[in-house]
Amino acid sequence: MLWPFNHFRKPRRTPLGTIEAIYGMIVTQAREPTFYRDLGVPDTVNGRFDLLLLHLWLLLRRLRTVQGVTGGATELSQALFDRFCEDMDDNLREMGVGDQTVPKRMRAFGEAFYGRVQAYDQAMEAGGEALASAICKNILNGTGFDQAQRLAAYARASEADLGRTGEAALLRAAFKFPPALPEDVTP
Repeated sequence: MLWPFNHFRKPRRTPLGTIEAIYGMIVTQAREPTFYRDLGVPDTVNGRFDLLLLHLWLLLRRLRTVQGVTGGATELSQALFDRFCEDMDDNLREMGVGDQTVPKRMRAFGEAFYGRVQAYDQAMEAGGEALASAICKNILNGTGFDQAQRLAAYARASEADLGRTGEAALLRAAFKFPPALPEDVTP
């Protein structure tokens, strides 16, 4: 039985509607056809998963820089990760994965998430073509380095746009991701 209220959990300060709005923005951007049609992301379950992770990482990376007194960014980051996990669980069950297998697959999703976060963070700090190499390996299955460079340029442009977005706008879902193929983005 599900209890409507958990007496041991702190009440959520981030409204559920905000979490759903931001997660919806991430999913919508990750489903943008341009990524699959023009940038070589495989239109498969794995390709969509990897593109979702890229966008979630970009936003969580920006939220790490928010210096709120209330801890809103930390709470929002956790809530978005929890929503991602819930979404993955729901998707597995919709695909017919059995109850015995779901925890193993969720563990694999978690490992993929943390592995990619680490790889993308290190690549972003390293500069040069490191991010394109990480994207090529993780999203494009090791092929299409030219497309990986374009995806890396998009990721850097997204990071810059999110960096220019005010903290309050981030915390209330009042921002947008840039176009998947902005005209002025070059590798």
